[in-house]
Formats: sequence, structure tokens, C-alpha cells
Amino acid sequence: MSATEQAYPETPVGEIEIKKLPGATLIVSKSGKSYFEEDNQLFRPLFRYIQDRDIAMTTPVEAEINPGEMFFYIGDGVESEELTNTDDVTVRELPERSVASIGVRGSYSSSNFQEAKAKLEAWLANQSDWRATGDAKGVFWDGPFTLWFLKRFEVHIPVEEKEEQGS
Repeated sequence: MSATEQAYPETPVGEIEIKKLPGATLIVSKSGKSYFEEDNQLFRPLFRYIQDRDIAMTTPVEAEINPGEMFFYIGDGVESEELTNTDDVTVRELPERSVASIGVRGSYSSSNFQEAKAKLEAWLANQSDWRATGDAKGVFWDGPFTLWFLKRFEVHIPVEEKEEQGS
């Protein structure tokens, strides 16, 4: 997977959808602080890790907000022997999963994340077929040098289908 390839399709800006994310290998850096306090400190170890191993950067970059964790997807063609845990980076396998997703345009800020999260939670509360199974994540599609008003991001909430009552 090259840096121009995506781990999965982007949710269009202004839309909300349920989507299935593929199983994947990711690398993770962690902090005790919020993601929005630590994003550069979380990015550097991941970037060094892929640079040292000549692994292409992929999109999107994902983040747990509290405590801060940043995730890079590892593309196809990378041998598992190349992927080892370090003091700063952990390798993680994720299974296929479903998320509620909202597409947003704007700066990667805590206030923009919280606003999008509130919209997504309100939408999800009105869905009869889906229930949240975890905390919201930030999903960031554009690099740091993209102008703030052109940046695209998503908020994901993991979901599962509700079982029918009385079956």
C-alpha cells in the first residue's frame, strides 16, 4: 500500500454512515495525556518506526483521544518479521469491525472533534438497529501542511447490530 492508498474508504464530508473496516495490522504509540495535547509526540515515534523499516505511510491516521494513542496502518507487502514492538511503538492486529462514522472538514482540534462526536452520538441514539460498543476515535486524512479549512477527518464510534427482542 503506497502513501496515496487508503486503508478503507473515506466517509464524505457532511455524511453519517455505518461502515465495515477491514482487519488490519497497525502500529501504535501511547501517551498518558490527551491526543490533542500530544499529537506531535505520538506521531514522531511512529514516523521513525516506518522510516527505519522503509514502510510506506498510509491513510488515515487514527487516534484514541483519552488517553492519547495514535495508530498507523501497515499496508500489504510488509513481512510480519519486520514488525516488532519497541520501547515507543507496539504492533497491534485488529479484526474486521463496524463503526458509525461522520465525515467532517476543518482543523484537527478538540472542539471540532467534540462537536462531530456529539452529532454522531445523537444520530446513533436514533438508530434502532445499532448500538455503540466503545469510545469515539478520531480519524485524520490529511497531513499537517494541509490548510486547516481543507483538512478532512472523521469521528468513529464502534458499533454492533442490536438483537431483535422477543425472537
